[in-house]
Amino acid sequence: MTESAHPWEIEPSELTRLLAETPPPVIIDCRETGERETCSIAGTIHVPMGDVPSRLPELEDHADSNVIVYCHHGVRSLQVVAFLKEAGFTNVRSLAGGIDRWSLEIDPTIPRY
Repeated sequence: MTESAHPWEIEPSELTRLLAETPPPVIIDCRETGERETCSIAGTIHVPMGDVPSRLPELEDHADSNVIVYCHHGVRSLQVVAFLKEAGFTNVRSLAGGIDRWSLEIDPTIPRY
């Protein structure tokens, strides 16, 4: 896969590196519940895209953390990143290609759908 040129995205390989650091990034899965039941990245927080505004007070605890948001292909997560940046998050990015690309490049045990 080619690397993303979007400044709000993080490559799967970079996220793998960050997961080995202390503290690891906070990872938000913004997919719907049915999608998450199919597969997910371990250790993530599930906040469906439509629930992000109402759960903002809970998420604000992470406003100064390194936050990564992912969805299926990376479109919804970019929208969530835009919303969180507007809300004052300083270090938030979208996983380029979403969980689909993560499955292809990092963890083939995650089912594709």
